[in-house]
Parts: sequence; structure tokens; C-alpha cells
Amino acid sequence: MSDSRLTHLDAAGGARMVDVGGKAVTARRARARARVRMSPETAAAVAAGNAPKGEVLGTARLAGILAAKQTPLLIPLAHTLAPTVIDIDAIVDVEAGIVELIAEVAVDAQTGVEMEAMVACTVAALTVYDMVKGLERGVTIEAVTLLEKTGGRHDWRLEEDE
Repeated sequence: MSDSRLTHLDAAGGARMVDVGGKAVTARRARARARVRMSPETAAAVAAGNAPKGEVLGTARLAGILAAKQTPLLIPLAHTLAPTVIDIDAIVDVEAGIVELIAEVAVDAQTGVEMEAMVACTVAALTVYDMVKGLERGVTIEAVTLLEKTGGRHDWRLEEDE
């Protein structure tokens, strides 16, 4: 990490919102992923769109989009932004019993959208859990991860071994 300062702390160590007023507006984008692990049988129901509570993936996408818009209400020091794109992609690997939710958020702003992308995929994952808990109680949400961010001072991308 090139800059190890804790920018959300004031001189006395109290939490503060970072002043981005002097920063240039730039195009910013972030992608994040959450994985939901379940049995192959439950994943098959998700893929087929016939879970007891209805069509899981469409509901999860909508929940993630709505959540991204609410990020400043959930994360105390997040700035209020007006995203130009919020998209959730859902991939079901029935054999492995995994639903992968990838959120992409974009904005033209003075600060990034990493938190919006992470909130979006996390709430989408929670929605998948809620929609399938009637089929299986052992479902887990795991590996909420920022995959990449562009714009601002530095671009960044997760190097994965997968």
C-alpha cells in the first residue's frame, strides 16, 4: 500500500468523512463478488428459477441494485453518489453448489464506488440466502471480495490464482 495514512480519522483519532471537494471528477468503476455456497440440489432450484419463494436471481439482482443506492445510509463515512451504472451478474455452478454474484458500479465523481459494489453483491447474496433458506439451512455466504476498481488516483485489480 503506497499511502498508509488512515484518511477517515481526524487529528484526535475521531472518525470523519474525507473531504473530496478539491478532487477532480473522474469516471470511476468498481467490481465486487460474493459467493453463496449451498447443496447442488438447492443450486439447481436456483438455476431453474423454481425456489419456494420464487425466482431467486432476479430478486437478488434487484436487491443488490437497491442496496448500492443506499450505501451512505449503511456505511457511515461513505459519500452520497449518483451511480450511472449498477449491474449484478449471477452465475450458478450447480455441480459445485455455488451462486456467484458480481456487482459492477460506475459513477462520474470525486470518490470511488468500491463500497457500493461490495454492498450490492453482499445484499444480493443475503437475498439468495433468504430465498433458499426454506430448502436448506446450511447455506453460507463467503468470499465477499473487491475484484477491481478504476478511476481516481490508482487503478487496482485482484490477482487471482483461479
